[in-house]
Amino acid sequence: MDIGKVRTREQIMACFKDGQTIAVGGQAGAYMPWNLLDMLEESGAKHLTIISIDATNPGFAISRLIENGQVDKMITTHIGTNPIASKLMLDGKLEIELCPMGSFMERLRCGGGGLGGVLTKTGLGTIVEEGKQIIEVKGEKYLLEEALRADVALTRARFADPLGNLAYHGTGTASHPVIATCADLSIVQCDLYCDLNELGVDQIRVPGMFVDMIYTGEQDSNRIIGRIKTAQILKEEAKNNA
Repeated sequence: MDIGKVRTREQIMACFKDGQTIAVGGQAGAYMPWNLLDMLEESGAKHLTIISIDATNPGFAISRLIENGQVDKMITTHIGTNPIASKLMLDGKLEIELCPMGSFMERLRCGGGGLGGVLTKTGLGTIVEEGKQIIEVKGEKYLLEEALRADVALTRARFADPLGNLAYHGTGTASHPVIATCADLSIVQCDLYCDLNELGVDQIRVPGMFVDMIYTGEQDSNRIIGRIKTAQILKEEAKNNA
């Protein structure tokens, strides 16, 4: 029986496996997909690669995964707010790939759009260019920053509808709309679950074609799934009685 894209906690936790690359929306602990990160932590998945703007602060969100020893590598723009991550990096226990923030976001955008990468001057002549391809265009040199893709994206949206269309508000517009598109499996925690046609076309930032699963909170998820099943049963009964 089709229950749309809304999923329960148990169904989402079953998606996490050892060795996955997980892209996470949010920055500096603000407007994070807290529930989804709790599920990832509780799943016990290890040897993860985390793609995130930062490592947040000790004791919170991504840092909890790092402190638990679940993360082998991070692709990020900085870890300056997290002394635990910094120490693990210096001790050789956590691999860190640093990328300028603008290039980082464009790499994710390319990953979502099916592009190979982005050309940029940022990092030319610095250690950022080490091991990267330099391409010349009309006499100008650029670094090729290759696209970033993940196995799973964990993001948060202000609004989601049954098709997975997403709309945002405030700080939620920062990294979430880009990261929601860059993975093979896109899981979204939404604040408000809407009916079909409740979101106007001008509000939608991420089309439902990019979204695979929606989490609305355990109580709401069970209620919505129950409502969908009930509607389908009534529809089937009406067809049989016709």
